[in-house]
Amino acid sequence: SASRLRPVMLTLLVANASCCCLSHSPAFDLHQQLIRGGFDSIINLIFRLLFSKRRPAITLEDPNIKYALRLIDRQIVSHDTRRFRFALPSPEHVLGLPIGQHIYLSAKIDGKLVVRPYTPVSSDDDKGYVDLVVKVYFKGVHPKFPEGGKMSQYLESLKLNDTIDFRGPSGLLVYKGRGVFDVKPDKKSPADTKKAKHVGMIAGGTGITPMLQLITAVMKDPQDKTVCYLLFANQTEKDILLRPELEEIQVNNPDRFKLWFTVDRAPENWEYSQGFISEDMVREHLPPPSDDTLILMCGPPPMIQFACDPNLDKVGHSQSHRFTF
Repeated sequence: SASRLRPVMLTLLVANASCCCLSHSPAFDLHQQLIRGGFDSIINLIFRLLFSKRRPAITLEDPNIKYALRLIDRQIVSHDTRRFRFALPSPEHVLGLPIGQHIYLSAKIDGKLVVRPYTPVSSDDDKGYVDLVVKVYFKGVHPKFPEGGKMSQYLESLKLNDTIDFRGPSGLLVYKGRGVFDVKPDKKSPADTKKAKHVGMIAGGTGITPMLQLITAVMKDPQDKTVCYLLFANQTEKDILLRPELEEIQVNNPDRFKLWFTVDRAPENWEYSQGFISEDMVREHLPPPSDDTLILMCGPPPMIQFACDPNLDKVGHSQSHRFTF
């Protein structure tokens, strides 16, 4: 600790000073200069050790390597949604995931390798663990998907201390902070830097997780003046993932975060919108088109193709100011 090292440092400084006061032959003076140089190096090293900020240990050091992480907690968020917590290699590790990027989970399921992308709801401010919020698509519930979701049901079946493979970071967008985004058109192309004062977001279902990751990063920096607008679509009110977290952010940042919901089947006295994403919703609840506006989308492909893009076109948002996760 710093207190234990102070006497050592004081001794070194006194010894160093006493060497400076001696007057001897040139050879002796050279010898003393070498010793003094050694003392200076030791003192500099001690100061660096005491006062330099240590870089946290990163879990995802290589995006091509799979890292087996252990399930240490599971919370039931709703009838079909779980929050899974996985331990990182040590309590001092962070995941090492840039804002805007995602990870891949991979597992052998029924003899076949299954890989799925997920965006954590925790961040690199959280040491020792990573949290995923996952909607479980159970077998026999959705007529279009009678077998349910392979990976989500596999996660549901995990017992505490079971492991699953993580790989990443991956993705074409990175938020650098304070309105600056690096966006790649594809994996091999260099990033194009975009600056935005207003970020409009359209999310559908589990597509909320990359949006929450970005919103959280913006709001925790008081110097970040970016304003975020979220239009969040779901089938029913009970399907709205992470609603308490989103509403808390809105209450704490009313000028920097605008939140609006739409559901296919609305309950009585529903105070938000009903139905698919429409031109009116885009006009009313997202920022208007401009050079400093960026629109981000994440959700089922039909939602992007048939609801988001056509209505963004009608309102005048250019393709160069849009990004789909």
